[in-house]
Amino acid sequence: MKNILLNFSRFFVGALFIFSGLIKANDPLGFGYKLQEYFEVFHMNFLSPAATGIAILLCTLEIVLGALLLLGFWSKKVAWGLLLLIIFFTLLTFISAAFKVVTSCGCFGDAIPLTPWQSFSKDLILLLLIIIIFINKDLIAPLFKKTSRQRNIAIAITLLSLGFGLYTYNVLPVIDFLPYKVGAHIPSLMVIPPGEKPDEFEIMYHLKNKKTKEEKDMSDKDYLKTEIWKDNNWEIIGEPVKRLVKKGYEPKIKDLVISDASGTDYTKEIIENPYYSLIFVAYDLKNTNENAIGKLNAIAMNATQQFNIRTVLLTSNAAQDAEAFVKKNNLFSEVFYADAVPLKSMVRANPGILLLKNGVVVNKWHNHNLPTFDQLSRKYFDKQ
Repeated sequence: MKNILLNFSRFFVGALFIFSGLIKANDPLGFGYKLQEYFEVFHMNFLSPAATGIAILLCTLEIVLGALLLLGFWSKKVAWGLLLLIIFFTLLTFISAAFKVVTSCGCFGDAIPLTPWQSFSKDLILLLLIIIIFINKDLIAPLFKKTSRQRNIAIAITLLSLGFGLYTYNVLPVIDFLPYKVGAHIPSLMVIPPGEKPDEFEIMYHLKNKKTKEEKDMSDKDYLKTEIWKDNNWEIIGEPVKRLVKKGYEPKIKDLVISDASGTDYTKEIIENPYYSLIFVAYDLKNTNENAIGKLNAIAMNATQQFNIRTVLLTSNAAQDAEAFVKKNNLFSEVFYADAVPLKSMVRANPGILLLKNGVVVNKWHNHNLPTFDQLSRKYFDKQ
């Protein structure tokens, strides 16, 4: 019975650690953004510049520990590593859930979003299983007993795990779980489908009786139903509070607003263009790859002059900073503005490209593997 419980715990924990590590390593920049949220909450902003590097190392550690657990290599050290790691994560998810400091833990990236309490529950189960592994660590036998073979296999797993994270960081996620993935129709992801209900809210009033000094809270429905508003002795204190009553359908894209420097909304015009559009996304112009910007500029000039393709640069920087950047780099593209959150979701690169047509993401590229203008012409523009 003890062996069955130990083997189940090993398989479950090892497989979950590998799965979790691979999912996050598939999108290390996204995991880095999540780490930056934690750094901000715990006043460790000095770590933010290294967030992506830390993310890649954490993913590698998860995969390696999970694989070594399944293989049975160095069971004592692996058991200690797993125990310390899960205690840290359990405390972190509890703080996130109890104090509502981070709304999603990022445990499985964007593939399987978990609420803080779901993540905490998951970590409690893992903690229990890892304690079983830790207590019985001396019973774990390695799959291969030769030390040199164990070392070579461990090195290979580490290099492959690290290489996978570096590859996806420098190219783009192998599997895109974000709403702006290739083939997605952006306009339909911004609306609530027919038959689905939006979030249901109620307005809460805080009332005080002038004579008795009694105070109570009342919803807007009860406020009208009881006709308490007719009683001049009751007055509303402070500002009404909007409270969520029932969670409804939430569009996958809910925060995309594209505007010009004066604030005019161009979202519909840009994303629903029936012809090809090249969208250059550089959410942070101060830290963008200027060499890549030069290549994008050349693509924009050729695409516009030869095929009348609309090219747009989207950024979250202030208009004044963007204008200075445009002037410095002689940008040919139109410049529009959006919040950094949707821009980071559009493409995991700074800058990156989205090729849109009639609201559909036809393709997307990281600045490390930009297509040439001739490649774009042959594959897309010549055929339109």
